[in-house]
Amino acid sequence: MEEKSMTIVEHLEELRKVVVVSLVTILTSTMVIFFLFRDALFMAAIKPLAEYGIPVVFIGPTEALFSKLKISIVAGLFVSLPVVLWRIWSFVVPALHSNERRYVYLLVPASLLLFLLGVSFAYFTVLQIATKYLLVVAGEGLEPMITVSKYVSFLISFLLPFGLVFELPLIVFFLTRIGLINHTFLARNRRYAILITFVLAAVLTPPDVVSQILLAVPMVLLYEISIWISRVAKPRPKFEDSAVVETSAKEH
Repeated sequence: MEEKSMTIVEHLEELRKVVVVSLVTILTSTMVIFFLFRDALFMAAIKPLAEYGIPVVFIGPTEALFSKLKISIVAGLFVSLPVVLWRIWSFVVPALHSNERRYVYLLVPASLLLFLLGVSFAYFTVLQIATKYLLVVAGEGLEPMITVSKYVSFLISFLLPFGLVFELPLIVFFLTRIGLINHTFLARNRRYAILITFVLAAVLTPPDVVSQILLAVPMVLLYEISIWISRVAKPRPKFEDSAVVETSAKEH
């Protein structure tokens, strides 16, 4: 009874360390980025508007400053992800079986790479199309006056979902390897997945049809890729672990 209580306390203490280290890392990264790189990041953020000669304005004394701070926080979160994810996985790994842990160690770099690919794809391709349609085509005959806070909120809500959606193949690979899903299940439920995809796109993107479609189409393509990945990444046979246990027992 006492040993169980100590185990719970130790887990809570380890969880506290994860939270503290993650928050300190995020705060430090945000401060460094804000004081050193906020202007460079801001210019990169408004580049899609600058290409069409559309200026951004601020209507409050603190609006511009807090908008740059918001960008710095998002950048700080991304820069801190390696440390945060490593701490989270280090906390989770002891609860996993031995055959599951090896795949967890691949998740941190792979998830970061996929997230970066998703955000980059959205920024360099989809955002350009959305900006041209929403601000040039849809605003024909009107003069846009875009406040910096509204634009930054739009940009963040537009880019982050793409980064998260690009994690789908990795999640499917991991769940397939531990035997929770397979390609047959994914293919059989394709129509429901497509429906959920468009619902999620409507929730995650700004309230316009173009942005929703531009997110939903890559999500559907990623789902199809995930089916192929699930077909290749067959689940690890359970008898391998039992065989290892039996062999180890015989040796002793």
